[in-house]
Amino acid sequence: MQYQFADRVARAPKSFLEELFRVSSDSSIISFAGGLPSADLIDTEGIARAAREVFEEEPKIALQYTTTDGYLPLREYIADRYRRRLGIPATAEEIQIVNGSQQCLDLFAKLFLNAGDHVGMERPGYLGAIEAFSLYEPVIDTVPLEEDGPDTKAFRDLVTSRRPKFFYGIPNSQNPSGRTYSQEKRKAIAEILSGSDTVFYEDDAFGELFFDAKPRLPVKRYAPDQCVISGSFSKTVAPGMRIGWMFAPAEVLKQFNVVKQAADLHSNFLCQKILYRYLATHDLDAHIRTVVAVYGRKCRLMCELFDDLMPQLAHTSPEGGMFLLATLPPGLSSRAVFDRGVKDKVAVLPGLPFYVDGGGTDTIRLNFSSASEEQITEGMHRLARVVASFR
Repeated sequence: MQYQFADRVARAPKSFLEELFRVSSDSSIISFAGGLPSADLIDTEGIARAAREVFEEEPKIALQYTTTDGYLPLREYIADRYRRRLGIPATAEEIQIVNGSQQCLDLFAKLFLNAGDHVGMERPGYLGAIEAFSLYEPVIDTVPLEEDGPDTKAFRDLVTSRRPKFFYGIPNSQNPSGRTYSQEKRKAIAEILSGSDTVFYEDDAFGELFFDAKPRLPVKRYAPDQCVISGSFSKTVAPGMRIGWMFAPAEVLKQFNVVKQAADLHSNFLCQKILYRYLATHDLDAHIRTVVAVYGRKCRLMCELFDDLMPQLAHTSPEGGMFLLATLPPGLSSRAVFDRGVKDKVAVLPGLPFYVDGGGTDTIRLNFSSASEEQITEGMHRLARVVASFR
């Protein structure tokens, strides 16, 4: 039998995930290639206690179907956090619970894109977004990412000439680069969008992970009706719970809810109940302060080791998040570094899947959140030997 798969599947970019799974299955490899938060910082005891309380007090409710928009107290918690942290007048009616912010990418693309529509992204851009959007067969146009955010001239040209349905960006500690938009760039983006029909999709997966613990105002603050924000508890509480959300104008959420309902009826209600119980009985801000203190030390250690061991490699210096991007010397292939690195028991992610136009051959992304400081030290020494072997 010959299976007749949809043409869009064949046209989708090849995923690099199989390579990552192969690497992660070998415990002898120190991996900077993945995107995991630190397992040591997950409050397993607190979450287990919250789960026990939910099962003791309302097991039948927690194990039943629920509404598509998600558990109301959890949505109210998220909205209140936007009001307190960022001064944005969010309401629970503007919050939709999803299965991790990755589901937002798929559902938003399904809601907005027809085949051949234009969508904008940063260059380099998040590979998970490239993969999710590509299944709906748009034309992906990219804007170069500078140290302080997108090239505003290129962004303006894209919005006016290509008229994309939406532009997807990660203003805070961008994946893969680790760069953060300046406040001036955020205001400029909102000004450029004004008068157009382009929506700005603001992926805020890392907004709570700044090492100085100071929140950055989102683009949505300056263009509330033209921006949507996706968020997630994966980086701050636990990724396995798969709880994220979409924060969007009511007109958008009304249609988003229809698409979400068709996809899975609703997100895991049991996990929503457990997560809310955990949040209601624990100090999330204190937990996040612990997380960012650890991640800050790890990031500084990795940057210092780059400068000491591989001064010929330029690298970004993130203000927060979980990733940094390094540029290899001329003539050195990121794929070759990956292949040689795996043999020498250290893994980095080649820049290739972060580009839709053939770039990334000379860049590598490194994750600093998952490995211990001891592993970072040993892994960077291994990487330095790999790079030196190509001289």
